[in-house]
Amino acid sequence: METIAVYGKGGIGKSVVATSLSVFYAQTGRRVLHVGCDPKHDSALRLLKTSTNIRTVLDILREDPEAVGTDEILTTGRFEIDCCEAGGPQPGVGCGGRGVARMIETLDEMQLLQSGRYDVAIFDVLGDVVCGGFAAPLR
Repeated sequence: METIAVYGKGGIGKSVVATSLSVFYAQTGRRVLHVGCDPKHDSALRLLKTSTNIRTVLDILREDPEAVGTDEILTTGRFEIDCCEAGGPQPGVGCGGRGVARMIETLDEMQLLQSGRYDVAIFDVLGDVVCGGFAAPLR
């Protein structure tokens, strides 16, 4: 499986590039997982079939700490792209990196990236967080 991380400071077009890559790979017949790693949880909005907001992994785990099913954390969007968003605290309230780390842990627990279900995983990663919490999941 190919894994691509689009990473950088806010406002430079990471989400546009990440969603465009997801659509490109899906249109070439690949099975795509699009992962939004921004507390604003807006990376997958352009990929959704409806204008409703996607439930974040953190919101789902807050409601049910034992939730580990793909039906709970994945939303299928346009071109059959599976999407998930980490979520996180409001700006200025805590470290957004913890939300991303928890989402990565959840994906690992589910063995979603190792399952063979996807050909490509695209990660849209915010890089300008003062706490530096986004560096660990990228490793």
